[in-house]
Amino acid sequence: MDMKKEIKARLSQVEKDKNVRILYAVESGSRAWGFASADSDYDVRFIYARSAEEYLRIDEVPDFIEWQLDEVYDINGWDLGKALIQLSKGNAVFFEWLNSPVVYRTSDEWETVRRAACSYFSVKAALRHYCGLAKNTFQTYLNNREDVSIKKYFYALRPLLAARYIDNTHEPPPVEFAELMKQDMPDDLRSSINQLLEMKVKTGEGQKFPAIPLINSFIENELKVCCEKSAAAENDRKTDCSPLNAVYRKIILKDCRIF
Repeated sequence: MDMKKEIKARLSQVEKDKNVRILYAVESGSRAWGFASADSDYDVRFIYARSAEEYLRIDEVPDFIEWQLDEVYDINGWDLGKALIQLSKGNAVFFEWLNSPVVYRTSDEWETVRRAACSYFSVKAALRHYCGLAKNTFQTYLNNREDVSIKKYFYALRPLLAARYIDNTHEPPPVEFAELMKQDMPDDLRSSINQLLEMKVKTGEGQKFPAIPLINSFIENELKVCCEKSAAAENDRKTDCSPLNAVYRKIILKDCRIF
């Protein structure tokens, strides 16, 4: 089965059934990060807009669509307004979607969002996000455990390497794990992570293996550094939402029939 074609068809069905237009749709998760297992699902995320009439109503309209969740597909999306609010807060997940290497749908309208997004990246918000992910994964699934899921190792390694990249460049980190691995690290650590990556793509999501002290030690030490950097970072969130408001109006009022 051509999965990309199938996903595009499902997105078209979302538009038809929910009466929305999808502005942008991407792969998020391990298939975008570059370390999917043989049985990894497809994490599809999309941004959509309704007609202007749908926003001018007194009953509340949901700002998200949860379309499908099973062993193969995880498909859901955000309304454009919700997406822009998260962008204004420097939401790191939004920037991952923005830079995903696997794009299922895009539009000229989305390019106006992309251009506006550049100035809303927040170093502090991103560091806090990635440190939180790594800390939760390490404490819950890796620390003091004899057998661990390879998947959980990468769920700690990737955010820590992303945080290191952000601290060094003050820019959104690459989505693909291979790009994050280009940063400086000891040769033995790099070799160990690469071996782990080879095992990850060949095994199932739930497969467990003996813990690797070298990688555990790196995660624990890097986590301390990451938390310190996050706490020390200045509040750099952009408070002027005028550019995003302009983009929002332009997209929502496109082909408007009521003005």
